Amino acid sequence: MPARRVILEMGTGNDLHGGDYTKAALRAVQDAIHHSSLAMIRSLGVDSKTMQVDVTIGVQEPGKVDAEKVKASLPHGKVTVKVVKGGLDVPDETGKDTAVIASAAVEVRLNLP
Repeated sequence: MPARRVILEMGTGNDLHGGDYTKAALRAVQDAIHHSSLAMIRSLGVDSKTMQVDVTIGVQEPGKVDAEKVKASLPHGKVTVKVVKGGLDVPDETGKDTAVIASAAVEVRLNLP
């Protein structure tokens, strides 16, 4: 039986002056995971190492995100990271600096009857 999605959390993160897409992505993931508690994992007696955690990151330049760093930032589960075009790049009025804004969706799936 396929794992069922039990949680979907969204987050946003930014790097206001460094143009660092990975930093913005990491902040988006942290924003998402700090909005939820996985109390049901303990209640159901599920080993947190067995849950599937699927992360989707949206940024304007997906190739500039270090997906392995994002993966390493998640404390539990079998993690996959997919980076897609999304988010925002907001240049300043001089065109010399860009604020990078990332969005993240974090899905937790469990094998449940």
